This record gives sequence, C-alpha cells and structure tokens, in this order.
Amino acid sequence: MKLNRRSFLKRALAAGSLAAGTGSLFSACSGIRRSDLPDQNLAGDTANQLDAVGNSILYYASLAPSGHNSQPWYVRVLSPTEWIIGVEPGRRLPAVDPANREVLLSIGAFAENLSIAAGTFGLKAEMEVIANDPFEQDVIKVALRKTKPTDYALQRITRRMTVKHGYLPKEINNQDIRALSAEHLKGRLFYFPKGTDHATCIEEGAVENFRIQTQRDEAQKELVQWMRLSNQEAERQRDGLTVEGMEIQGFKGWFVRSFLNPEDFMKPSFRKQGVDQIAKFARQGGGWLVITGDGQTVSDLIDSGRRFERMVLTARERNLAIQPMTQYPG
Repeated sequence: MKLNRRSFLKRALAAGSLAAGTGSLFSACSGIRRSDLPDQNLAGDTANQLDAVGNSILYYASLAPSGHNSQPWYVRVLSPTEWIIGVEPGRRLPAVDPANREVLLSIGAFAENLSIAAGTFGLKAEMEVIANDPFEQDVIKVALRKTKPTDYALQRITRRMTVKHGYLPKEINNQDIRALSAEHLKGRLFYFPKGTDHATCIEEGAVENFRIQTQRDEAQKELVQWMRLSNQEAERQRDGLTVEGMEIQGFKGWFVRSFLNPEDFMKPSFRKQGVDQIAKFARQGGGWLVITGDGQTVSDLIDSGRRFERMVLTARERNLAIQPMTQYPG
C-alpha cells in the first residue's frame, strides 16, 4: 500500500526556502504551529499496515523540509520491514524546480530523518537508491534490520524549523562550524562570514535569483497554489505555506489570515514586497554556509539532502538559525 504525507501528519508543517546565519530561534504567537503536531501516534491507514514503531518512524521522517512545504514523498509498504520511498508527481514543483533537484534533496532529508528515528528504535535502515532518472517515482528501497538502539534525542527533529527573521549579525564561531561539519560534512561544508567577498557575492546572487523567480508568472502561480493562509485551510490541507510558517505575526498575521487570498500575492505590490523582504533578510545573519556534493545524479542529490538535514538538526541544537535559499543555481 502507498502511504502519502496525509498519513504522516496531523497538523500543518511549515518549511521554507536556504541561507545560513546565527540568531535566536522562536515560534510565532498564534495560528497553526509545529507544537500542534502529535508526539507519536498517527491516524489513518498506516495504523493498519505498521506497528506503533513503524508509524513513529514515518512520523519523524515526515518532518523533513521541502520546497513550499509540498511534502513530495510517499512510502509504499512492501512488508513491515521493507518500504519504498518515492515522489508523488502531483507534489513536484515544475515551475521552480524543473529538474527535480530540490525534490530529491527533500527526499534525502526525509530518508535521513527516517534513518535517525529507526536507529533510536533499534532498527538499522539500509537504503538503496533504485532510481536512475530524477523523474522516476520510486526512489529509495528501505530494509529495516534489528540492531542496538542509538542514543539520539528525537526532539531535535520535532524542534527543527526554518527561521526567516531576527538573525544576529554575529560571525559563527569555529566550535560551531566544527560541530556542523562533523564526519558527514568534512571537506564539504564551507562557511563565508558576512562582509567577505564570497559572502557578498552569494548575497547579491541570492537576491537577484529570487527577484527573477518572483517576476515569473508561472513560478508565482505555483507559490500561490501552496499558500494556506487561513487556519482552516492549513488544518484541512496539512501542507503548504502557512502564515505561521512565513512568520507573519501579530496584527499583520491576523489580517492576512482573515482578509487576504493567495491570489493577492500575484499582484506587483506583493511581489515587490517579497523581494524587498528577501533583500533585507539576506543582509542579516553571520554569513553563508555552502554544502558541496559529488554531482547531480539521483544518488548524489539524495546524499546531499541527507547531509543537509544532519547539519540543520545540529544547528537547531546549537541555537543557530538557518534558512535555505534554493533559488540560487547549483
């Protein structure tokens, strides 16, 4: 049986876009929040196919980030210990991600969460990338084998979030950079402090690419399709970009939830406001982190997505705020 993201989540999960900086992490004050997610139990068809451990593993896996929070993954259960992770075609983002690069990075993040969670339950997730083409639906075959439980605080996964405001203009210290690199990113993670030539170049390129994307009608329409402005819509869809996820707070958040429609974001004034906000954001923080991969094959992108997820989970634990900026060409 094929299980999609509705079987994994019971509340909306907001994920955003990719840069890095330092700052305090905070939640918005109202609306649908990550704290609304259940701790363990899942409702729906998963309960009939998997035991409580299997359902819990998929719950933690489903908290992975994805572009527009489209949650493009599904899991087909072959047996309680053999699963296929795949991509739902209707949840791809062809306007902003025509090559499925970002989708595969998200699948990698999903796989990493799954592997981490399985380990805490005494199961080793042996994964084989079975897709050769980025547009194939079945991507990873998973076999679960019994092993010694690992010691990992799963709260790191539930507390992970994309932060869009409030970055501190403070350079990330060497101790934090070493922690972010660890074994899985040694020689692959590069930090460019704010104010350096490389950081300025990345900042300017990120803003310009966001501006170009925002001006493209097809890209903006795709964004609009994933907006869940009202709490009712967020609860009903359980995906997409919520007001809380976009960190639109206070009176402004109430106004957006109550009076705006997603189509309003097609207007030139809203597009300009979005570009201005990204330009302001790009000037904040302590600099930029760049993760390099081995190439652009399906396996390479899955591997990079897994490494990225490990890094952001470590960053959350060390009170480092991160936002991806995937509009920048790879």
